[in-house]
Amino acid sequence: METSVLIPTNDMSRHVNEIVETIPENEFDEFKHHRGATSYHPKMMLKIILYAYTQSVFSGRKIEKLLNDRIRMMWLSQNQTPSYKAINRFRVNPKVDALLEPLFIQFHSQCLKQNLIDDKTIFIDGTKLEANANRYTFVWKKSIQNYESKMNEDSKALYHELVKDKIIPKIKEDNDHELTQK
Repeated sequence: METSVLIPTNDMSRHVNEIVETIPENEFDEFKHHRGATSYHPKMMLKIILYAYTQSVFSGRKIEKLLNDRIRMMWLSQNQTPSYKAINRFRVNPKVDALLEPLFIQFHSQCLKQNLIDDKTIFIDGTKLEANANRYTFVWKKSIQNYESKMNEDSKALYHELVKDKIIPKIKEDNDHELTQK
């Protein structure tokens, strides 16, 4: 049985897959190398990393474990199982950061717009009711644009906070664990 049929249509893994698939193929030209072993495709690596982040998993070792345990990760990776070393090498690549930051911001913003994640209420139709119901308050297009700009800034700040507080410490923890095993 194909794994994709087991995943609901409105599942977060499908949203991750869709957003990564929107990246033009030429954005990955810099990742191609002509010597050594073939590497994992950057789109696949981005998918598993982004999905792991949506599950609050930041350790390369835990991401590697999810690739063997979770049907969604198996589907996103097309049953490939990169090691935690390959995952961490990919994550610390400066080219990846240049791709991942705008991708994370776009993904976070889309999830907020589609109410897939909860942050603050967004009023798209232009009208909201006040809690005390005294009057209608209208939200104009300019207000929505300002909110969207703020939402993108907040997403960017969240990305940098995750990198600093969660991702980098987990990569260091993976590396330290490897050193103590030798």
